[in-house]
Amino acid sequence: MFRYRVGVARTEIVDRFHYEREVLRAGVTRIAGVDEVGRGPLAGPVVAAVVVFPREWIRDGMPEAGRGLNDSKQLSASRREQFFQWLISGSGIEFALEQVEARRIDEVNILRATHQAMAGALAALPTAPEHVLVDGLRVEALGNAQTALVKGDSLSYSIAAASVIAKVTRDRWMTEADLQWPGYGFAVHKGYPTPEHLRALARLGPCPIHRRSFAPVAAAASQLALF
Repeated sequence: MFRYRVGVARTEIVDRFHYEREVLRAGVTRIAGVDEVGRGPLAGPVVAAVVVFPREWIRDGMPEAGRGLNDSKQLSASRREQFFQWLISGSGIEFALEQVEARRIDEVNILRATHQAMAGALAALPTAPEHVLVDGLRVEALGNAQTALVKGDSLSYSIAAASVIAKVTRDRWMTEADLQWPGYGFAVHKGYPTPEHLRALARLGPCPIHRRSFAPVAAAASQLALF
């Protein structure tokens, strides 16, 4: 990381291929980034994505179209869509997705469901990566050849790309769900526990995509059962 000062302002330049390049220097040529979206919502699936960039990009630098790629939460919706379209456009980038539905989340808990989604996304790649960069803490289900990076989606292009693909995919899923189960506001809050969502849940009760093991959903179901 390099820092320079202009007046009183400080700008940080992050080399988001730094960790990929370290692995590349160790002789590994197929490096994946994996991330998930949807651990916190009360409804809908958890979605994981995995991305493999060409090793030439890791070695020589990100093409112009990919510069500015960052943690999906740090990007506007329009920028996420732009990067999403570029990432899936067949420009030499490999990616795969896996999602775990609410019913399975209730069966195994959200942490295990998240790890299942990550492992499933990796398994969906046509050729397995030799090393995985994962956002957050180590995930045993991904094997030993991994590097866990706290805030990895802002430090690694590969993880950032996975976060964008997972985020846009899940947001679109929730927007479609809003048409099937109207009244909850899924297209707006995407299943997260906003005041609007909690009011709708209290009024309507859970629908089939709600996670009934989550306390607010369980409480709403119990309250409606009293009437």
